Amino acid sequence: MDIGYIISGFAVGLLVGVTGVGGGSLMTPLLVFLFGFKPAVAVGTDLLYAAITKSGGVLVHHNTHKSVDWRVVRWLALGSLPSSIATIFLIKHLITIEKDITGIITFTLGVALILTAIAVLIRCYVTRKKIRQVEDSLISSGRFKQLQIPATILVGITLGVLVTISSVGAGALGTVAILFLYPKMSTLKVVGTDLAHAIPLTAIAGFGHWTLGHVNFMLLGTLLIGSLPGIWVGSHVSARIPEKALRPMLATLLLIIGLKFVLA
Repeated sequence: MDIGYIISGFAVGLLVGVTGVGGGSLMTPLLVFLFGFKPAVAVGTDLLYAAITKSGGVLVHHNTHKSVDWRVVRWLALGSLPSSIATIFLIKHLITIEKDITGIITFTLGVALILTAIAVLIRCYVTRKKIRQVEDSLISSGRFKQLQIPATILVGITLGVLVTISSVGAGALGTVAILFLYPKMSTLKVVGTDLAHAIPLTAIAGFGHWTLGHVNFMLLGTLLIGSLPGIWVGSHVSARIPEKALRPMLATLLLIIGLKFVLA
């Protein structure tokens, strides 16, 4: 079975490297449906998996490309980190009163996957329609500027809850939110900023699930053995694969899986 985890990790890593779609939206359903893990364990393990795998990407974006807007990261984190911690305490309370959280996690996971599928299509359309020029991420004037910071914090709060319960959304949903909130931000900086925000969020959420006993470290290790090479290979071959066809196919798959979770 360890070989199966390694192969699955490689396959998910390959897709992440090629398409940029978050590993959580692919890995968590795989762990639940293919390997039969409880949703809570799949979510907790995947959160720490995401925190580790995304770290390398941020180093590249920050050190090599200088494509992380740390102001936006701070505003997102100001909303997401407290809401993630609060969500962990809520889950702990529900467990304490012997409330079954499986249904909550399953339904939220389904909703997150459906939203991610929509976000993948929107991101594909927006980035293909216009090559975003490298400019300052903040709007220089106008009423919208006054709404940007509170709107970014609100997005962070939403992502904090959604990611902590389902492990899905930090990538695709965060990217689309930044694309719309900061239309002057370059696509490269959008990706780097979203990655930088996703690491502390998934790390804190993953640590919270660890305290609840929802992390399988043996599984985590075997997934990483496969996924890290997969991401490296996918990143290098991405230019040769027709992304226009692949992204809609992935979005359709995520939508089907999401509906299955919601209607389960």
